[in-house]
Amino acid sequence: MAWNEPGGNSNNNDQDPWGGRRGGDRKGPPDLDEAFRKLQDSLNGMFGGKKSSGGGAAGGRKGGGFGLIAIVVAVLAVMWLYSAIYVVDEQEQAVVLRFGEYYETVGPGLNIYFPPIDRKFQENVTRERAYSKQGQMLTEDENIVEVPLTVQYKISNLKDFVLNVDQPEVSLQHATDSALRHVVGSTAMDQVLTEGREQVATDTRERLQRFLDNYRTGITVTQVNVQSAAAPKEVQEAFDDVIRAREDEQREKNQAEAYANGVIPEARGQAQRIIEEASGYRDAVVSRAEGEAARFKLLLAEYRKAPQVTRERLYLETMQEIYGNTSKVLVAGDKGQNNLLYLPLDKMVQGRAAAPGNAQSGAATTPSAADTAARIVREMEQRDLRTRESR
Repeated sequence: MAWNEPGGNSNNNDQDPWGGRRGGDRKGPPDLDEAFRKLQDSLNGMFGGKKSSGGGAAGGRKGGGFGLIAIVVAVLAVMWLYSAIYVVDEQEQAVVLRFGEYYETVGPGLNIYFPPIDRKFQENVTRERAYSKQGQMLTEDENIVEVPLTVQYKISNLKDFVLNVDQPEVSLQHATDSALRHVVGSTAMDQVLTEGREQVATDTRERLQRFLDNYRTGITVTQVNVQSAAAPKEVQEAFDDVIRAREDEQREKNQAEAYANGVIPEARGQAQRIIEEASGYRDAVVSRAEGEAARFKLLLAEYRKAPQVTRERLYLETMQEIYGNTSKVLVAGDKGQNNLLYLPLDKMVQGRAAAPGNAQSGAATTPSAADTAARIVREMEQRDLRTRESR
């Protein structure tokens, strides 16, 4: 029921909404000190303190001060604990400094440190990082080229990365620029622009890693990629002409090598064939000579045993070999008679008829040739008979 509702309690009707009576000594809102005292009493009750009495306002304020301090301390403790507890992931490490000095390196898991006396540096040590740079550099043959490159790296030692060098990644960029300029300055322009880029990248990575190891930065360079280098824009057209000429040279060289690869094996094969034929001819001649020599030795032994028989046999064999290759027949007569030369014309005609391309002509001339041969034979026989009769 409202304080001024009709029909209510007369005592209530005499009170105002702030808890005072009408016409009494309180005509405004209650005292703030009293409200704050009640709040302190409730907090003291929560933390086990004693409630202050109504007449001991000073004692209430004193007890309430301790309660507020406890609350503030508790809040600060929670905040400190929240900031002191941290989690290190599987790919991370953390370095803890105590009073500015290295204390420990923390691995993955839930950990705690004690700020402000401790400081924590937490980094991902497995992720590969990269940065790119580009600049104009002077080559060994005093030409200017523009070389872009990309460096990939990761943190290998977090302690050295945090403590040894201030801003290690900035130092890495400066060291990269120094290493690249040194390598490019020791290389000709043609090598930088064409097939020498891989070697430039390898030399740059090795030199850069030596710099970083000397500085103890805790950084490991995993890859250096030198992209397509180019000449400055002012002379780019002339460089393009040089590159095209170099490509033409390489193409002509490849064609010449292809031609050589086709001709040289063939020539080598022919040379090898000639060598093999010569070797075969040599072996045949040597073998034949050795056989003739062996045959002569055997014949000599037989000759020494029977000289006359061996001489006649050799003569007959030689004459047989000679007359076996001729178409003429010589018939020897008796002593004091002339030798008779016999020409076997029928055999000669048959041999001629059997020759290629003469079959038809041979068939057409065979009868007349046979008659001629028979007539010549009869005349020779008659002449021989007359000669015998006259003697």
